[in-house]
Amino acid sequence: MSFDYQGLAQQFVNHYYSQFSADRGSLAPLYRDHSMLTFERDQVQGTQAIVEKLTSLGFQKVQHEIATLDAQPGTPGNRDVIVMVTGKLLIDDEPTPKGYSQVFHLIPEGDSYYVYNDIFRLVF
Repeated sequence: MSFDYQGLAQQFVNHYYSQFSADRGSLAPLYRDHSMLTFERDQVQGTQAIVEKLTSLGFQKVQHEIATLDAQPGTPGNRDVIVMVTGKLLIDDEPTPKGYSQVFHLIPEGDSYYVYNDIFRLVF
């Protein structure tokens, strides 16, 4: 049976955005000390720095509306997965949603995955 990387990507993104909306601090277990986040132009590395960046964002409520979700296997012979998401963000009470794209590189660890790379950009 082949590896269902598309299903894994969908499951991961649903979980990630649900946690992001509920409590950004709860995303810490998804990162490691060697993980890296690029959020717009800011780059941070490590679980603590990533969570600090995410929790310091200047909004209270956010809802992700996913338009596309693409996934590909990562390196040959491994089960890492590259995920690209595009969509719209509904932030606080702003009437106009903002476009965004986000890329995750997911690395297997035991029976689960963690985020090795996370790249986020608003799309205007």
